Amino acid sequence: MSYLIKWSPQASSFIDGLQKDISERILRKLEEIRENPFRYLKHYESDEGYKLRIGNYRAIIDVDFQNKILFIRVFDKRGRIYK
Repeated sequence: MSYLIKWSPQASSFIDGLQKDISERILRKLEEIRENPFRYLKHYESDEGYKLRIGNYRAIIDVDFQNKILFIRVFDKRGRIYK
C-alpha cells in the first residue's frame, strides 16, 4: 500500500506559484516516492521530520507510519528552507 500525500497550506501555495513545468516535475517526483518513500527521504536532524531533495527545492515532511501519510509541512528553495 502506498502512502497518502497531504500538503500544508504554505507548501501548497508555494507549489501553485511555481512555473508549470517545474511544479509538474515536483509533483511527478512526489508520486514516485509514494510507493517507497524511505528510498528518497533522509532524516532531518534538527527535528522529527524528514527532508526530500528535488533539484533546487527541498521539502520537510512529517511521516505518520500508522496511517501511511506523508505530510509536506514546508516546501521551498534550498537556500531558504533551513532558516
